[in-house]
Amino acid sequence: MRLLVLGGTRFLSREIATRAVARGWEVTCACRGESGTVPDGATHLRWDRADDAPDELSDGGWDAVVDVARLPSHVRRAVAAVPDAHWIFVSTVNVYADNSSPATEPLVEPVTDDVDLATDPEAYGAMKVACESIVREGAVSSMVVRPGLIAGPGDGTGRFGYWPARLARGGEVLAPGTPDDVVQVIDVRDLAEWVLDACEARTTGAYDAVGTPTAIGDLLAEVAAGVGAPAPLLTWVDGSFLEEQGVEHWAGDGSVPLWLPRPDYDGMMSHDPGPAVAAGLRLRPVGDTARDSLGGEVHGISAEREAEVLAAWSSR
Repeated sequence: MRLLVLGGTRFLSREIATRAVARGWEVTCACRGESGTVPDGATHLRWDRADDAPDELSDGGWDAVVDVARLPSHVRRAVAAVPDAHWIFVSTVNVYADNSSPATEPLVEPVTDDVDLATDPEAYGAMKVACESIVREGAVSSMVVRPGLIAGPGDGTGRFGYWPARLARGGEVLAPGTPDDVVQVIDVRDLAEWVLDACEARTTGAYDAVGTPTAIGDLLAEVAAGVGAPAPLLTWVDGSFLEEQGVEHWAGDGSVPLWLPRPDYDGMMSHDPGPAVAAGLRLRPVGDTARDSLGGEVHGISAEREAEVLAAWSSR
């Protein structure tokens, strides 16, 4: 297999390239190379996607292309240069218009121009919708995968990574919302292997690339077991109280990761993995993901701030 990975230096795209090399494939990573190096055994084709595609891209004779881009102009330029390969475009569950349910239609209205997410973060899903259309309409065959939260080794966001580190530390743990709130994560390694299998099989269609929907109370118990921690002492704090305290949702320093406003986001982390599993996706236990994430990036509420919020909750 001759595989072109558009990217290849960070997280998912790097995992895909690494595992393709391990399969004995001929792998080329087209990117600037400013975010890191490409995996050993892969060829680096330097390309700033704001520029015209280099001749080597069009002349590569690729069997498959994997792209994780979010800017429509980048995808449009690449598909025009390599229309004859089988394309796998990594999109997102943020393309769905209704976050309160796991419904897979309708999609948000596409945004076909490039938008700076620093000024308009809501454009992320809309640009991905446009990118999906560009791939479907321009490539000879294609598959769209729509991940939710991707976790595992190499995750620079530290979203999921917060929980293995926090539960390994022990003590009273601030748990957001209710233990029955449903969440789901997918291990980057499982997603990468499935993408490569789909390249070989030339799988087509659109799939939610997600893990098993799990009550967050059960997920945190699995995470604790995965990192060898005792059963956690969880104090469940109401979401409205967390908002009053200025705690951030979802991700980033100052946040409680995986926490989303309910019921407005009940569907965002409860999509059905069934169709993807039927198409070959294999999911490992979340405890294994937690074990292998320990020691990686961690971004979330600090220990001091967590203690302050817990104290305020207990004395309310």
